[in-house]
Amino acid sequence: MSAIAIEDAEAGPIEVIQVLIALHPGFGAQELVGPVEVLSSACHKIKDPSPSPSALSYRTKAFEHTIAASTGGVSSSSSLTIKADINYTDAHDDLKEYDVLIVPGGSPKGIDAIIASNAEPIPLLKAFTKLQTTDPSKERTLMSIGTGSLLLGAAGVLQGLAATTHPDFYTKLEIICKDAARRGDLEQTDVMEENYVVNNARFELGENEEENPFILTKRPDGRRKSIARKGSNAWKESVKRRESNARRASLRLGGLRVITSGGITSGLDASLYLVAAMVSHESAQEVARLLQYSWNKGVTVEGIDV
Repeated sequence: MSAIAIEDAEAGPIEVIQVLIALHPGFGAQELVGPVEVLSSACHKIKDPSPSPSALSYRTKAFEHTIAASTGGVSSSSSLTIKADINYTDAHDDLKEYDVLIVPGGSPKGIDAIIASNAEPIPLLKAFTKLQTTDPSKERTLMSIGTGSLLLGAAGVLQGLAATTHPDFYTKLEIICKDAARRGDLEQTDVMEENYVVNNARFELGENEEENPFILTKRPDGRRKSIARKGSNAWKESVKRRESNARRASLRLGGLRVITSGGITSGLDASLYLVAAMVSHESAQEVARLLQYSWNKGVTVEGIDV
């Protein structure tokens, strides 16, 4: 399943990025549907070069998603029931096949129950993180929507990183991350009041940094606000180049890209960032146009040039 290659007569192999979505009882419906809509609308080629039947291959979808849950059907906090594609046992077995793992947030009561019992998807989050740490030869991304970051914090994934969550839960995220730090290696989490926060981003800066659309501002503290790196070629090549593997291995969590987003619509913004990072900025802009949505940017805390 991982990054399935579909042959294109002119462009060569087109990668289909495999996304695993981890659902839990009481998940937020819009925190699921928003990112799914964005990723399902993303294409590697946004314009057909000709009206011929073969032109359809140029709009090959960029992402394919699979939904995992503990039961065959799982209900959201608004009583929307979603059918799962696989259970968590299969998700663990096939975890190495996925490029992206997304965790929507949900009702506070549901999130608290998961944390108290260390239930799924917490073990899956730990396994995905460990997989990247032990095998940095592949570029993987972990993304949470809203209160989903509370589950990342409970899993110990956010230690030493920066993160955000739904604005009503900043303090709770800080408490959860402090508890995780005490259980782990005492590294703290920088909880930021931002739209979305990206750790371990990738940049393709080019010769003139000022003209790169992926770098919006430079901050006095060394942090750079960015929307993504430039194009999907960098992503496809990153699994082949030894220097890319070495750079990932030197980063925290083996270079696992960790994205946390704030409220419900922040999930749309973070998903558009993911499209820009793994496909192209142009593709993300096209998705935003199709959805008639204004893309609001977040911040990038740490990154590497590719």
